[in-house]
Amino acid sequence: MPLQNRVNPYGEICFSDQRGTLTGNRGVIHNRNQQIVKDFRVKRWIICRLKYKSYRRRVMQPNRWTELFFLDEATALAAGHRPCTFCQRERSIEFRRHWVAANQPFFAISDIKVDAIDNILHEERTAVAKPFRQLDGLPDGVFVEFNEKPYLIFKEKIFEWSFGGYLEPVEKPSDVFVKILTPLSTVRAIQNGFQVKVF
Repeated sequence: MPLQNRVNPYGEICFSDQRGTLTGNRGVIHNRNQQIVKDFRVKRWIICRLKYKSYRRRVMQPNRWTELFFLDEATALAAGHRPCTFCQRERSIEFRRHWVAANQPFFAISDIKVDAIDNILHEERTAVAKPFRQLDGLPDGVFVEFNEKPYLIFKEKIFEWSFGGYLEPVEKPSDVFVKILTPLSTVRAIQNGFQVKVF
């Protein structure tokens, strides 16, 4: 039976036998029986590479951070994660540069550091009510809810998400308001030029 360690665009940790292309964590959130017992323990939700140098880990070791897996970067960003400063240093710097440029006018912070970004992302991803916006004008790489399912906006189409990959696209409808799953501060970073990697 697969472990409960796959994350969907809503940020939910699910069971799936499909493999992901990225990993990440939210701290130690499993017990000795490899069962998820909390949604998170830290505000630093990161996205990591599956392979980095010679590092090797056994999944869900006791008292070690819980490995979570994502279909791709777009999924991980929608779930409220951000690139890791250790194994994805250049990607992290790029994300922070676009995030700060796009969001500094919205927050009373003079020098936005990674911890401040994590605090803001945490407020957005744990908010009960998600924002609604018109689908037109949202950039590629953003996830929205359409017909009660998660869809990725990409190249003037929307793609229904699944653990195994994206389903056949449909034309992006116009004049439709949708629930945005990707945190708004990350959406702004994408609008500012951060190029999301899609599986």
